[in-house]
Amino acid sequence: MVSNYTIQQAVQNLENIVSHEEKLYKILEIYLDLFPVKNSYLLRYSPLGFLGEGVFYLSEDEGVHIGEIREDIRSFPIIYSAISEKRAKYCTGLEYLKQVSIKYTIPSNHNSLLVVPIYNDAFVFAYICSSDFKENTTIDNKLLEAFTYYGNLVGKLLGNTQEHQVEKLLSRRELEVLRRISYGESTKEMASTMNISELTINQYVKTAIQKLGAHNRSHAIGELFRRGYIL
Repeated sequence: MVSNYTIQQAVQNLENIVSHEEKLYKILEIYLDLFPVKNSYLLRYSPLGFLGEGVFYLSEDEGVHIGEIREDIRSFPIIYSAISEKRAKYCTGLEYLKQVSIKYTIPSNHNSLLVVPIYNDAFVFAYICSSDFKENTTIDNKLLEAFTYYGNLVGKLLGNTQEHQVEKLLSRRELEVLRRISYGESTKEMASTMNISELTINQYVKTAIQKLGAHNRSHAIGELFRRGYIL
């Protein structure tokens, strides 16, 4: 069983990686090294439309982009549950057939699925799936807790890195507002949770759009994704 200390030390190795794409790839590489899994799919998550979008696939034999994957996670109760509860979830056998939609686009000859949410504070912005495991592996509660811990540490690291990289371009409030928009929050919801007026929210959006050289808020969020400030 991998210890929390070992997970912490492994995640710290990500801090010095400058390239956003390389960092995402390394997240999966470390994941494969730490845990008894043989493959990994990294997907972005947006609560706007409950959308999961493929980023990378990495196994012991290959690594590829999986941008063609776009799924409404409500079709997959196990993924929806993992994201809602911010806890790693696992299913196999008959339970797998109940939890995974028949239209699931990730090809697999296996009948098990593990889902590890990547989150920072209240926000889940990505998740890792595995469908192939090392021989004689038992996925118990302790191992699920270790998976959850890894997802949380990675989420905090990515969140802190994004804020550090963008602080010279946008203010913390501007970044937070755009990030919350990408998560599907309305102006009214943000005003309530951030304890500021809707007028102030709109002003943050306006200045962020100008600083990013974007045409509108969707374009601004797209720029943050492209530059690696939002996964």
